[in-house]
Parts: sequence; C-alpha cells; structure tokens
Amino acid sequence: MSDSSLRAPAETAVKQCMNLGSDESCAVVTDDERQAIGEALYAVASEITDDAAIVRYPPGDQHGEEPPEPVAAAMASADVVLAPTTKSLTHTAARTDANEAGARVATLPGITDGVFLMGLDADYESIAAESERLLEQVAGAAEVRVTTELGTDITFEPGDREWQLDTGIVHEAGDMSNLPAGEIFHSPEDANGRFVVDGTMMPHGKLDEGQTLAFEVEDGYVTDISDDAVRADVEEAAEEVGDDAYNLAELGIGSNLAVEDLVGSVLLDEKAAGTVHIAIGDDHGIGGDTHAPIHLDGIITEPTVYADGEVVDLPSANEN
Repeated sequence: MSDSSLRAPAETAVKQCMNLGSDESCAVVTDDERQAIGEALYAVASEITDDAAIVRYPPGDQHGEEPPEPVAAAMASADVVLAPTTKSLTHTAARTDANEAGARVATLPGITDGVFLMGLDADYESIAAESERLLEQVAGAAEVRVTTELGTDITFEPGDREWQLDTGIVHEAGDMSNLPAGEIFHSPEDANGRFVVDGTMMPHGKLDEGQTLAFEVEDGYVTDISDDAVRADVEEAAEEVGDDAYNLAELGIGSNLAVEDLVGSVLLDEKAAGTVHIAIGDDHGIGGDTHAPIHLDGIITEPTVYADGEVVDLPSANEN
C-alpha cells in the first residue's frame, strides 16, 4: 500500500483525534512491521510541529510487554504519543508513565494498513456521544451481567473501579485512547460465571463460523480454558507471573458505529458497536492492580447486557 493512501487516516489521527499543536512535541513509536503507518503519522505530525520524532524498535513477543528503555523515555518526554505497534503498548508501565507525565497517548496495537484505513474513516464526535450514552447506563451499577444464546452467563462486580471511555478524542493532558476507538470498559473487582467467545480472539484472529472458545471464571480468575492455543499463551505468561496471568482483566462494550463486520483484528473488532469483549491477564493500566505480560481480549457477538437487572440499550452499526 502506498504511503499516499495512508495520508487521510493519518491526518484524522493526528489532527482530529490528537489535536496536535504547533507548539507541542510528538513521538511516533513504531516497530519494524508497522513502519509504513508510523511514517505516515510522522509525516503529518512533522508538518504541524518542528518537535516531532519517530522511534522504531523490533516487535515484542507479547501484548503488554514493556518496550526498550529509550522508547519509554521518548514516550514520557512527549506531549503527544502515537504508537502503531505489532504488540500492544496499552497495558504497559511505559504508557502509564507517559500519561502520568502529562502526555496524550494513542496506541494502535496490531494495526494493519486495512484496519488503519477502515477504522479511522469515522466520525469520532458521534462515537464519543454513543460512548457517553452507554456509560450513563452502566456507571454506578453494583453488578453487570452478560448473557448470550451460545452459553455466556457471567456477572461482574465493578466495586470501586470506575468505567472508562475510549472515544478517540484525546485532547486533554494525560488522556489515553486506542485508535481505532469506540468502547467503554472497566477492570472488575470480581467476576463469576462462564463466557463463550464467538467473534475474534488471538492467536486465532476471527473465529470460523460455529467455532467458539469457552472460559470458566471463579472469584475473578479464569479456571478453565477450552482452547489449547489460548491456554498455551496464558500458561506461558503464568510461568512468569503465576496466577496473575489468569486474572479476569476487563469487560468492554463496543460503541464504534462505523464498524459493521468483524475482520479478525482485535483492535478494530472489540470496538464494533453492540459487541462485548472480555480480557484475561494484565489490568494495571485500566484501573486494576494486576501486572502480567499478557492481555487477551475475546469478542462476543449478540450479547445481552444487564446493569443491576436492567437491560442495557446497546448500539448497533445500523444506526450509523
């Protein structure tokens, strides 16, 4: 794909989403496999500010793995950080430290040229409004329950942990978002039940029609995983951090009205309007207290969500 074709989504990211100013510094953090997207973002940023830099490093082995120290230092010293990387920097201390230092950060984990083009061809003001509407329905609920006809029936207790917005509008110091954006999410204090993934989950990507992955959850930890490949990834992380790798890390609800079909990219598919995603592993960057070298999201289609027993009015891409 030519660099020119990446120009429009790069402008959306740098200008609309990040609102980069001429007096601000910008660090574009990328790796060897996402260089074209990184360079497209850098080209736009460097036209706005003279204080722009691009930092490239070898791809990590796992989502949530810390980047090299020079990369972390570049992130912490910038006003704006854009991170199109193969493995996610969202759930890292480097990202958290950059936000705490006042940087506005957008991570683009696992981004591809196609997802970059599709996911940033959206009205992020509308996405922000839909996210706020969802948040109003679940904020303050003592229990959130998710069910599906495929067998999901799991109850989450947010406790004192607040729901968060991922709108793609990253205009205030310390703000953070994924791009493409569009979800509300939180890290629950407790969860019990069963969830069945039928959408997208690594290492598989988009699941085949009729394929499902089942997970049993007890007292906030995953106790059984039906799929050998996912189980192997979690077991590998557990060799480093023990039971923390099995932490039930996240419940999220997609709010991006422009995403009509799942494409096999977790970054995009978890934002699809009306889907739910549930993650295993690290949650320290989203309001939890678990550090793990893994954060695996599973997307669930056609869920019913209840907040303290009341059905949540989920968005639909058909509303776009």
